[in-house]
Amino acid sequence: MDYAEFADSRLAALSRYAVMLTGDPHLAQDLVQETMVRVQLNWRRVSKADSPDRYVRRMLTNQYFDWRRGSWLRRVLLRADPDEGVAATVDHAEATADRDQIWAWLSRLPRRQRAALVLRFYEDLPDAEIAEILGCAVGTVRASISRALTTLRAQLVEV
Repeated sequence: MDYAEFADSRLAALSRYAVMLTGDPHLAQDLVQETMVRVQLNWRRVSKADSPDRYVRRMLTNQYFDWRRGSWLRRVLLRADPDEGVAATVDHAEATADRDQIWAWLSRLPRRQRAALVLRFYEDLPDAEIAEILGCAVGTVRASISRALTTLRAQLVEV
């Protein structure tokens, strides 16, 4: 498989994974684009890996960790102020409020815990693969997921 075939077959899945990590489709697109540039530049090494898909997912996860550490996110991430003059004609409040609340809870989790949750419950990966992607021990993955779920349960009880 060459780079173009790999990109065609995995781009959509990587984009979905990035959206779940970032919570922002635009930031996710940037994250995937930056990762795929790195994949192309290092294609020989990526293609020789036992599982190129897992290797690239780890690259994307590491890129996400690096992006969130840097101060550039605070300088570049722009959000429009809500337009208070426009009233909504259709009330989708219930579903939107639930979705927004879940995104808010997930956004408060530490990066590693959020990534572990996304890899477990969204990507449906076993502990060993999650540990390989996150570059940690299997026990650390289990502890991260447990702590994240405890935090989310506590936040749910508060509401």
